[in-house]
Amino acid sequence: MTDTTAIPDRAVDAAALAGSVHHDFSIFGLFANADLVGKSVILMLVFASVWCWAIIFDKIRTMKATKRRADKFEEAFWSGEPLDKLYERVRQSRPDPILKTFLSGMEEWRQGMADNKSAGADALGTNLQQRIERSMSVTIGREMDKLERNMTFLANVGSAAPFVGLFGTVWGIMRSFTAIAGAKNASLAVVAPGIAEALFATAIGLAAAIPAVIAYNKFSSDLNRYNDRLENFAVEFSAILGRHLAKRS
Repeated sequence: MTDTTAIPDRAVDAAALAGSVHHDFSIFGLFANADLVGKSVILMLVFASVWCWAIIFDKIRTMKATKRRADKFEEAFWSGEPLDKLYERVRQSRPDPILKTFLSGMEEWRQGMADNKSAGADALGTNLQQRIERSMSVTIGREMDKLERNMTFLANVGSAAPFVGLFGTVWGIMRSFTAIAGAKNASLAVVAPGIAEALFATAIGLAAAIPAVIAYNKFSSDLNRYNDRLENFAVEFSAILGRHLAKRS
């Protein structure tokens, strides 16, 4: 005859077992309960997220200051002030991409005018325009490289962080199955910690990747527009110097 009291007793024992196991599901608790691999993944993603935000705030500040100084310089450039006078006034100013582009063009121009004393006007005119354009082009490339610094890190985090988080997710699920096999119990108390750690790694990965992708797209667009602005200024400035050169020929 079957003992009907065994089933309630087993149910009570299972409930007591589940209630006796307490897990901290806070952020710090999930990190503390993770194994070495899980902690490494979480720390890597947290570091990447913090560094991304540092880059984002620095880029915001840099781009605002760069655009503001460009507006101020272009206002002075198109005010009608003589180029030589403007050159002497701004050459000691704070370095700025558009200012350096102007200075590089003016320095080639002034050097060409000095060479005019030992060379004919025709010989000067054939290569001075190209020298000015090449000098400004090199300066623009160098300054854009500085502005684009750390953009690669944002791109890498935006593309790699979700996969690192996915690795943490898979690892946490593997731990959950291992715990089920070890305890021979598929109750929520056994499965929940590993699943929570897995989802936590996924959340950290997305928290690092989403801002990095958004910031990379935003700054890439801003940098492209600013590069076009520098190139347009170089073309216009070169044309102005070309007209001056034509008058001297």
